[in-house]
Amino acid sequence: MLAPQRQSQILKALQLSEAVRVTDLAEALAVSEMTVRRDIEALDVKGLLRKIHGGATRLARFSAVEPGFANNSDLQPAAKAAIASAAFKLVEPGMTLALTGGTTTYRLATMLHRVEGLTVITNSLKAAEAMYQLQPANGTKVIITGGERTPSEALVGPVADAAIARLNCDICFMGVHGIDARRGLTSPNVVEAQTNTAFSASAERLMVLADHTKFNVRALASVADLRDVDTLITDDGMAPATAAEFRPLLRALQITTVHPPAKSAPSLARSAP
Repeated sequence: MLAPQRQSQILKALQLSEAVRVTDLAEALAVSEMTVRRDIEALDVKGLLRKIHGGATRLARFSAVEPGFANNSDLQPAAKAAIASAAFKLVEPGMTLALTGGTTTYRLATMLHRVEGLTVITNSLKAAEAMYQLQPANGTKVIITGGERTPSEALVGPVADAAIARLNCDICFMGVHGIDARRGLTSPNVVEAQTNTAFSASAERLMVLADHTKFNVRALASVADLRDVDTLITDDGMAPATAAEFRPLLRALQITTVHPPAKSAPSLARSAP
């Protein structure tokens, strides 16, 4: 595992717990404690966490930390595949779809060549490239919004917003960084949040694709209220208490089973001494 991937997972762990131990991180990441200490030192220098004896603590809630596409793509792969498969069942021939940036929406994009006559509007460079490489001969059209590129390989900003505002979609499939009971769907990138809000407004139905680690994470900028979400699709790694908290806040919460069952790694989210 490369250093950026390890460091992204350390930051993810600190979204779930205020502090983490070096020993727990080393076990979960299958690296030496010295390697973990170097990663913590690098993140401390960047101002992304605070190094303490035996581990690290978060500075706040990391509301503005924006992991890159490559880092996120390695997280929860089985869950993301199951969620994308569940979302794919909602797609019908001839639909116009909006597809936002994200690693789960990217997995959905790789399936869309199976359906005839789609029009897919996306600001995801990775999704657009995947659909281009598959080169469907079934009348599918891919429209890229344009805009400014982000670490998550999405195009955002006024150019993207203006293009999206003129379009009408049957379904918007949206990936999110975090889901908060009070603040709704959230993103660490203010401009990307605005572009995703435009996507939401363009669609007849908003479908959110989010694995269980996205819940109770509040990022910097809000995208949409939970009451604006028609269906939120997640995986069965969600804790029963979390499902009980969020189900009344959503029109529909769909929990899909992960096959085969995801192997549980040692927890990264234990309190440091």
